[in-house]
Amino acid sequence: MLTPVLMILITVLPYLAYRLVWRRGPSQDLRSAAAAGLGLVFLFTASGHFLQTEPMAQMLPSWVPERTALVYLTGVLEIAIAVSLFFRRSRVAGAWAAAAVLIAFFPANVYAAFQQVPMGGHSWGPVYLLVRAPLQLFILWWIWAMVLEVPGKTRRAAV
Repeated sequence: MLTPVLMILITVLPYLAYRLVWRRGPSQDLRSAAAAGLGLVFLFTASGHFLQTEPMAQMLPSWVPERTALVYLTGVLEIAIAVSLFFRRSRVAGAWAAAAVLIAFFPANVYAAFQQVPMGGHSWGPVYLLVRAPLQLFILWWIWAMVLEVPGKTRRAAV
């Protein structure tokens, strides 16, 4: 269960480091630091698609075709999302894609937990979801509040 803690640390450390070094930095730079942490966590999770491909393929129901290829493909997708988060021009699209991926991939985590797949904490069974669901909610909050929202500004409706 070290992985969720590690994911939270990877996500927040660039932001915290920026806050400590430049206490009154521009809010755009704070968002860049928050996005960098998110990018790093997506690189971290993408690595599992290539280093633990078979256990990740077991996270998918047997009726899903080409499970191994799908694991590789989603790993490449996570790398693309991560890279997009490091550049200002693609950051918003990358943040929305990250949120969509977190939501789209969650059913695989539910399935893996109920099947007690020996990958990560899934072998704990449904209890693992008590850790996984709040972790994903935290990352979704991070995307919204720290990467997409402009700190100190309110959103205005489009005319």
